[in-house]
Amino acid sequence: MNLDSFRDMYLTELQELRSVEAQLIDALPRMADLAGHPELKQAIQAHLDETRSQQARLDEILRRHKVDPREHVDQAMQAILKEAEKWAGMVQDQDLRDAGLIASTQRVEHYEIAVYGSLATWAKQLGLLEDLQALHAILEEEKRTDDKLSTLAKRVVNPDAVAA
Repeated sequence: MNLDSFRDMYLTELQELRSVEAQLIDALPRMADLAGHPELKQAIQAHLDETRSQQARLDEILRRHKVDPREHVDQAMQAILKEAEKWAGMVQDQDLRDAGLIASTQRVEHYEIAVYGSLATWAKQLGLLEDLQALHAILEEEKRTDDKLSTLAKRVVNPDAVAA
């Protein structure tokens, strides 16, 4: 597929990002099941609900632009999630696994923050103010999730892992 315009690039990347959210909707329940610490389990489950909402908002943006939301699959997220599953399978101690789950989840968040940030910038450049507002709102949600995970890691999960 050749992309011939900035708008085409923008829409294709939106489709990729929609794929990211769909993959997370599939992966987050498994991650929550692996989590031992109640706060970590709750944080992952809360992010699942947020992810469903984010996917719905991306679907709406894509519908406005009359493009198929499912046309592209984000291969980078496939690799990140595969690595997270491999990591979780290698660690038997629950406290250590929880620390690894947070690290894996934050990799996901950082990837999402990068993509949402780029797309918000592109939407602004294209004058797509409705898209910009939605993308910026989701970007802020991703940043808050990352902050919550960092706080949980520093306060409880990592000290428990060190003590394991």
